[in-house]
Amino acid sequence: MKTDKEKVHIAMARSCISVKGIAEAARMPIPTVKNVVNGNRSVRPETIGRVAKVLQVDVTDILADEKEEEA
Repeated sequence: MKTDKEKVHIAMARSCISVKGIAEAARMPIPTVKNVVNGNRSVRPETIGRVAKVLQVDVTDILADEKEEEA
């Protein structure tokens, strides 16, 4: 699963939280959080779920559109 970088950044801005803050709250390594935030790698659903929980958004709010993934 991949995330949409812009959607994640918007959620981060709304939550006033940094990558480091997400990593600490989700108890995940910073490089893993960066993979979710940048949307450049596919990550496990559990990982995206943990980040979404910290950002207080639904997982579907930060997922990349399927059409974009296929392109």
